[in-house]
Amino acid sequence: MLRLFAVQGTWNYERMLGVGMGYAAEPLLEDLKAVDPVRHGEAVARSAEFFNCNPNLAGLALGAVTRAEYEDIPGPQIARLRTALCSPLGAMGDELFWAGLVPALMGAALVGVVLGAGWWAIAGFILAYNGIRLWTSYWSLRLGMQSGMRVGSAIGASWLPRAIELIGPVAAFTIGAALPLVAAWYLTAFGWPAGIGAAGVTMAGIALTRWFAPFLTPVRFALAAMIFLVILRRVGV
Repeated sequence: MLRLFAVQGTWNYERMLGVGMGYAAEPLLEDLKAVDPVRHGEAVARSAEFFNCNPNLAGLALGAVTRAEYEDIPGPQIARLRTALCSPLGAMGDELFWAGLVPALMGAALVGVVLGAGWWAIAGFILAYNGIRLWTSYWSLRLGMQSGMRVGSAIGASWLPRAIELIGPVAAFTIGAALPLVAAWYLTAFGWPAGIGAAGVTMAGIALTRWFAPFLTPVRFALAAMIFLVILRRVGV
């Protein structure tokens, strides 16, 4: 599971997450060496082939493929399973984390900062996100190992599809609540002219996140905005 957190460490255009998946699979396949050394070599090679999905759900594929190797499923069938899992795990992971959880927590943190929570709001954001990510990585690897070739049905019967349905409205609510509160805070703290200027800075920040991506992402810009708000609170503005 810990190796899954390095799954993007060797990301490249040729294999995407493939090499990282092979690195994560290596200790899981170790027992296969004593049972069938030839199969072990083939399994290790297969585990490092092309693969791409949201890294937070990569454990589902890793666990499923590992179990399939121990069950002596034919190699071409395992390769098809890896290919079939790429798109759904990528789409579900992006919806759950990048389009749902991160905006939801970001909106909640902004509301907390404006209402006076200060650094606790930022700490809460970091702890909540990483706690959910840790638990999801553990859950995904365990479910994949339990399910093997039946991982698709297991995902459909799990909490994941329902969570994706719910997190979108939650994210919309928290961001919708944060926007007027932050705007009102700026206007109250600096007055209308400065408030309009702050809005201009925000628009410039949005443009910068597009021009300088991936170095300056919207998430990093929002974190910088929260830190800026906290500093202003500290100096008594």
